[in-house]
Amino acid sequence: MAHDDHRPEDGDGHRRHGDGHPGDGGVHPGHGGGHHHGHDGVDIDWAEMGPLLETHAELFTPLYERALAWLSKRQTAPGLVVDAGSGPGVVACLLADTFPGARVVAVDANEPLLERAGARAKRLGVADRFGTLTGELPEVLDDLDYPADLLWASRSLHHLGDQRAALAAFAGRLATGGTLALMEGGLPARFLPRDLGMGRPGLQSRLDALEDEWFTQMRASLPGAVAETEDWPALLTAAGLKPTGTRTFLLDLPAPVPDRARGYVAASLGRLRDAMGDRLDTVDRDTLDRLLDPDDRASVHHRADLFVLAAHTVHTATRAL
Repeated sequence: MAHDDHRPEDGDGHRRHGDGHPGDGGVHPGHGGGHHHGHDGVDIDWAEMGPLLETHAELFTPLYERALAWLSKRQTAPGLVVDAGSGPGVVACLLADTFPGARVVAVDANEPLLERAGARAKRLGVADRFGTLTGELPEVLDDLDYPADLLWASRSLHHLGDQRAALAAFAGRLATGGTLALMEGGLPARFLPRDLGMGRPGLQSRLDALEDEWFTQMRASLPGAVAETEDWPALLTAAGLKPTGTRTFLLDLPAPVPDRARGYVAASLGRLRDAMGDRLDTVDRDTLDRLLDPDDRASVHHRADLFVLAAHTVHTATRAL
């Protein structure tokens, strides 16, 4: 049974917002796979983390809006829309705006984030057709009142050990003719020019390589982890669905960026330093420290050349009539 959250104290992930790498904040707003620990095994205070995740997801709103506009042409009038791994509900509320005739259910394992989602829905005037469901993906989807016409999974799948089995479970909760929209893949976010004017050029490329290693280790450590070739259309086909399209959407915030973008970059690079600073050489570690020092004019808090460029890919597939 999906739980309606219209209580006054309910509040808002986005998974959610970044791709779940430590450079995207360590945990992402769309992450609802029941992982209550950060990359370093430390328990996360989701009530404390919620506002940061919400702010980060809001920064990515232009990207999500373009993705959902594209999606609305593929699934025109859904009755039930499910955000699987909703975090604090930024995208879930955008789904409610995109599909004004739909009921939207935000699904996540973390109750404090769903409380933020419920409060956000109330604040934006969509609470009368907005609910939340707390539990582990994909099993919790069995508690939905009825099959979904649209199931949105934004960078939550890669936090589930057996992605093939999870996709089959997602497909099994779709109504006939329903659509699964899977946001996975894309390109690493970029914030900085190749040559920073300090340290060695190419710092962010080296950080990307470390993040890839971290991601591989994270995937291998998940319960029931199964290695899969990340051919998402093929995996959607194996789940019994018919792929209907793939498209990549950009977030392009050119320099100079607003303060909230600086905050996002600082948080992302700070999580990287905490997660893998000891794997950097002395020069790169010192450069990263300078980039994060609010008193250093060369830091991300002050640089005029700071930007945010991200690319997220959405794959769609339908359950055959």
